[in-house]
Amino acid sequence: MARLAYHPEAFSRPTGKASKRVENPKYLDWIRTLPCIVTGRAPVEAAHISYREDRYGKLGRGLGSKESDQWAIPLCPEEHRRQHSMNEREFWRSVGIDPCIVAMALHAAFPNTERALLVIKHIERVPGLWPFGQIGRGGNSEGG
Repeated sequence: MARLAYHPEAFSRPTGKASKRVENPKYLDWIRTLPCIVTGRAPVEAAHISYREDRYGKLGRGLGSKESDQWAIPLCPEEHRRQHSMNEREFWRSVGIDPCIVAMALHAAFPNTERALLVIKHIERVPGLWPFGQIGRGGNSEGG
């Protein structure tokens, strides 16, 4: 029976350092074609999720830098400003969306807009529960 080789650091804990930014202008352009994940409106801006979230392997950004583009989601200008005007985790808690899950699903859907629209249409909104691991318990709230 063959053994699978893996990198020796594959299962080590992150060092705590921020991720090095990976830019993808085509991805950001595509994100800007989608509706806002909070309001459903257009036009949108590519809003980066900046905080660290270990459970998704997201190490966050360094001081004075942007997060990698894979962590961008579509937000209308008003919601993007609100995201930056307050504690970011509190913003996402207030709209009941775990943005990391949405960002990962959109990144996996790229460049298929039809798949991305399905992701956005089926975002579960559970105010007050996120980020405590209970996103799936509150039912699905259609609309947008």
